Amino acid sequence: MQIVSVEKRRNQAKRYQIRLDNGADFVLYASEVRRFGLTEGEELSDEAYASIVEEVLIPRARQRALHLLEKQDRTEANLKQKLREGGYPDEVADNAVAYVLSYHYVDDRRYADNYIYFHKDEKSRQRLKQDLLAKGIAKELIEQAIEEGYETDERELIEKLLKKKHYDPTNADKKEQAKMYRFLASRGFQSGDIMDAMRA
Repeated sequence: MQIVSVEKRRNQAKRYQIRLDNGADFVLYASEVRRFGLTEGEELSDEAYASIVEEVLIPRARQRALHLLEKQDRTEANLKQKLREGGYPDEVADNAVAYVLSYHYVDDRRYADNYIYFHKDEKSRQRLKQDLLAKGIAKELIEQAIEEGYETDERELIEKLLKKKHYDPTNADKKEQAKMYRFLASRGFQSGDIMDAMRA
């Protein structure tokens, strides 16, 4: 494989982005670029690439994954995305995610359960599904988590949110009604339920 470019990363003076012609880009420190003798336009042997992956990238990606999880719980998809943004190739990011999974530091079902628990009093079932799908959680896991953890009566929840926002249907003008409708719709509630509750 050929080294297409060796460039300093923006705002990271000591780190270099190495681009290969096969798309397997990665990031190294300046001292590591020198150690492995990486030069733009040169060939990088499979053996040298394997050494970089095994000796440098995998240990570093695992440490990075653990560090990311110290700050907050994450989904598998989000963790992999963060590692890719950090300059790790797919194979290295996959290895790091598999590593933390083996210790149960990442658990998409647990993440879904917690997300539903903390948001079930402000969002509809449909909105929770959308949020969790957007976080890369498998549909089946989401369905199971919602089935077991979301027992909310959505009509009652809408009424509770209206009360919390001090909405008075008898005195609300059209502007306030529209604002309240948008607020509830953004939480994923069905139009008919919103209109019924707002007329009550």
